[in-house]
Amino acid sequence: MFATSFALADHGCEQKVGEAILAGDAPVGRSEKQYDWLGHGAYFWENSPNRARYWTRFLKKHTPASARKISGPFVIGAVVDLGNCLDLTDTASLEIIRAGYDVFAEAATRANAALPVNEKAHGGDLALVKRKLDYAVLNFVHDLRAEQRAEPFETVRGIFTEGGALYPGGGVMAKTHVQICVRDPEKSIKGYFRPLPVPV
Repeated sequence: MFATSFALADHGCEQKVGEAILAGDAPVGRSEKQYDWLGHGAYFWENSPNRARYWTRFLKKHTPASARKISGPFVIGAVVDLGNCLDLTDTASLEIIRAGYDVFAEAATRANAALPVNEKAHGGDLALVKRKLDYAVLNFVHDLRAEQRAEPFETVRGIFTEGGALYPGGGVMAKTHVQICVRDPEKSIKGYFRPLPVPV
């Protein structure tokens, strides 16, 4: 967990929305979809404008019925103060999440309720990108900390491996990336910028 640390991050969105955010006329949107693996918040790709760009182009072609259509894919950069960060690459953070899962699972058992399940988004999805269980557990951890009056986490950061092997027999995944979920963008985002094109 970080005491304080800054990250450059990138957010893919509709061009009109991105321009409004850059102009200071609109906030970045928070997501609360049941498959958001890091819980509620605004999602960013850490230091990866190209990955954000690929994502918006994907959304333009495959917009879910419940989402707003992206006609002009666009990327904005942000300076994010990670603050008190629940970092999924950190042992202490993982212990907090595991303990939260145990309480969550016990509560579900007492209520005779089934736990949510991570699901495939398509036939070849080995990463189970519809992270309904992870979403529920992470949000429960935040609720539990609020109940215990513990210091809230301002951001959540995690490495996500997906996309199948980058090359035959390899263990490096083709779409591996680091995501940051900013729980309170107005507090944690110190500024926005227009990223320069990055050669691939």
